[in-house]
Amino acid sequence: MKPDPRVKAVGDITTTHLLDVVIDLNPRLNIGEGPLGRRVLFGAAGGSFAGPRLSGKVLAGGGDWALFRADGAMALDVRLTLQTDDGALVQMTYGGRWIVPPDLRADIADPVKRYQVDPSRYYFRTNPLFETGAKDYAWLNDIVCVGVGYLVEGGIAYKVAQLV
Repeated sequence: MKPDPRVKAVGDITTTHLLDVVIDLNPRLNIGEGPLGRRVLFGAAGGSFAGPRLSGKVLAGGGDWALFRADGAMALDVRLTLQTDDGALVQMTYGGRWIVPPDLRADIADPVKRYQVDPSRYYFRTNPLFETGAKDYAWLNDIVCVGVGYLVEGGIAYKVAQLV
C-alpha cells in the first residue's frame, strides 16, 4: 500500500522538562467490581512539585479514580490541584496506563518490595493537561505534556515533560 499523499513531514516530536511531582496518597478506597473492571480511588493527601518555571505543593482532595482491567492493566483518571509557591492554583488532569508484567505483580502488591522494583520494568505513562486562571501561568493552558510514573514511599511520582 502506498503512503497517503496528504501525509506531511512535520518534524520529530520533542520534549522539554516541565516538572517533577510527588503525590502522597491516602489509604485506597475500593469502590468495587463494575461493568468495566475494579474501580479504586487513590486519594491525594498532598505532595510537592518543582520544575524550571514553577514549583509548589499538591493540595489534598484530588486523586486517581483508577480502573483495574481484567487483563491486569490499570487505566488512570486523575484530577489534582497544584498550588504554586506564589499562591496560584492550577488544575492538573491526566489519563494514562500502568502496565505491570505478570511476573512483577506479586512484588508490586507487596508493601515493602514495591518500592524496590526498577520502574524501567513496568510501563507507567500519563498525558497531563493543565488549567488555570492565573495570568502568570496562563501558558499552561496551551500545552500538552507526557509523564513517566513510578512508585515512591507513601505515594507516586512523575517526571513530566512538555511536548514542544
